[in-house]
Amino acid sequence: MNKKKLGLVIVLLALITSYFIFDLGRFFNLDFFKSQQAAIETYRAANPWATAGIFFAVYVTVTALSFPGAAVLTLAAGAIFGLLTGLLIVSFASSIGATLAFLASRFLLRDWVQSRFGDRLKALNAGVKKDGGFYLFTLRLVPALPFFVINLVMGLTPIRTTTFYWVSQIGMLAGTIVYVNAGTQLGQIDSLSGILSPGLIGSFALLGIFPLIAKKIVAAVQAKKVYARWADKKPATFDRNLVVIGGGSAGLVTSYIAAAVKSKVTLIERHKLGGDCLNTGCVPSKALIRSAKFLSHVERAQEFGIDSAEAKMDFAKVMERVQSVVKAIEPHDSVERYTGLGVDVVEGSAKITSPWTVEVTHNDGRIETLTTRAIVIATGARPFVPPIPGIDEMDYLTSDNLWALREQPRRLLVLGGGPIGSELTQAFARLGSQVTQIEMLPRIMAREDEDVSQLVMERFIAEGIDVRVGTKAKQFVIEDGEKVLIAEHEGKDVRIPFDAVLVAVGRAANLTGFGLEEMGIPTGKTVETNEFLQTIYPNIYAAGDVAGPFQFTHTAAHQAWYAAVNALFDPFKTFKADYSVIPWATFVEPEVARVGLNEADARAEGIAYEATKFGIDDLDRAIADSEAHGFVKVLTVPGKDRILGVTIVGEHAGDLIAEYVLAMKHGIGLNKILGTIHIYPTMAEANKYVAGEWKRAHAPQKLLEWVGRFHAWRRA
Repeated sequence: MNKKKLGLVIVLLALITSYFIFDLGRFFNLDFFKSQQAAIETYRAANPWATAGIFFAVYVTVTALSFPGAAVLTLAAGAIFGLLTGLLIVSFASSIGATLAFLASRFLLRDWVQSRFGDRLKALNAGVKKDGGFYLFTLRLVPALPFFVINLVMGLTPIRTTTFYWVSQIGMLAGTIVYVNAGTQLGQIDSLSGILSPGLIGSFALLGIFPLIAKKIVAAVQAKKVYARWADKKPATFDRNLVVIGGGSAGLVTSYIAAAVKSKVTLIERHKLGGDCLNTGCVPSKALIRSAKFLSHVERAQEFGIDSAEAKMDFAKVMERVQSVVKAIEPHDSVERYTGLGVDVVEGSAKITSPWTVEVTHNDGRIETLTTRAIVIATGARPFVPPIPGIDEMDYLTSDNLWALREQPRRLLVLGGGPIGSELTQAFARLGSQVTQIEMLPRIMAREDEDVSQLVMERFIAEGIDVRVGTKAKQFVIEDGEKVLIAEHEGKDVRIPFDAVLVAVGRAANLTGFGLEEMGIPTGKTVETNEFLQTIYPNIYAAGDVAGPFQFTHTAAHQAWYAAVNALFDPFKTFKADYSVIPWATFVEPEVARVGLNEADARAEGIAYEATKFGIDDLDRAIADSEAHGFVKVLTVPGKDRILGVTIVGEHAGDLIAEYVLAMKHGIGLNKILGTIHIYPTMAEANKYVAGEWKRAHAPQKLLEWVGRFHAWRRA
């Protein structure tokens, strides 16, 4: 605690102590004011401005220090100054005092509370930033809620001080009027309970929910305004409950859920069901990685006690195997399967022409218009190709067209050190290509902690990959018939010759060609949505890569549930999309998996944490498998076993992380993981052992000293 905070604490403690030692509370009760009313009135008549000033200062002090007595002082204001003057004094004094209490709470406690509980308060903070004025106004209208508690609690939130002040002044006005007016009749009041009748309390309660009702009304007015230019286009009846545009993970799951609850749903896909994940992303890349990993094991034969082993690799056959894996999984996402589930699948292009109509151009050229109560945009994303001079002349590869290769590139240049770039870099290197990986940032896999990036990069270099970080691609040229990248590294140009270039620097949402521009639906890098995944049109939703903020197949499916349920059941019931526990994995070797915060994120967000690490090189199963590398790192709340985030680096990390995803989702701490039996010998034991490391670090040393003495006594 700094000197300023310590000084304020001492002053506050002194004032509070004085209040109780000198029994100052006796001056703030109804009987005292009634007994002194005549004397106070005499003094006020002689010294009106001094009386108002003293009363104002006392009121501010009482509310700023959260002392009991504000209600009695409000009554006294009415008795002493009358309704209008009393109302003026109390309104400003109470708001200033409340703001001082708010600022004291913020100064003394907010940083500590946010650092300790910041991860739990994310949703609350976001809500206060967006609608803090509404929340505060609602609370101020209900006098049954202690105002001093509201002052102190709001000080811990991100609400602006100016907003807190003016909303408090307006919100407390109704209650202030009631109390000041009652004070003008002080002689007829025997207790505070006599002021508020059940009817009046009920009225206040209705006032309290008024802002919420008002918010709904405002939303309805805004929606009506948005729909205004389409008023003549709204059908009297609808052909469908839901139309889904895009047959990737988000679109498929949305359609499946809609059909499962017996709604009439149409799914429109212009290319292939399954989207990028099945056809050009997750499935083919993992099939390629598996073949490459097999070759890496052949190279490591001596590690397993085998003198020599050979494998003759045919690149074309490897790529054919990749396609066979895609074909084997295709039936899971086929038209036939989803038609059987009750989904009306349409193969064609879709364009939103009004909030309730979608124009479909079938693949056979036929055009029809569908009417629907709701629409979900699930159009996915595509590889982003940066506008580097000369790149269009390079016949570049992306994760979209890579799978058509049947001739292996001898020298492959990979642009990008993120998950996709890193996975394909290692896979092609293991298949025999000479790979150079270019990353503009200081390290590959920059979203992960530095120790993770370093471990992966060391493995890449050991496998013969030329990893160049801090290197920016500037221009592609052809020199003497050879493709060359001119890049900048540490202020100098370097030339990197290659035979083929793979662009893997990220993905861009598919935002054009679906009518978004004509509809005026705001887009940035993705379609802009609220917490319910609604666009500016409450009946048009977006989910998956096109909506962000994550571009994973499993998060697209996760969002799809919210999009489907909200689209079908709004306004009766809606759900805010929950991103509190989102896991992901990068399938390089060593494999990297993560859920929640890592150290870099925690530091950036100012969240206090403890990091506990267990090295997988000490795990029996990892040693037996010759995979003794990597670690499990768990971030916890300081002094507690509550998990903030986990990073696992090592064999099967993507599978091992599931235990922590479950734990975080359902509030299970490290103590319970430690108390759970894990099969020996398995890689999963690493999850238990890291919990053991945490437990040892938090062992009650003093208690153990006494236990040691107890056992020594028993031996004697």
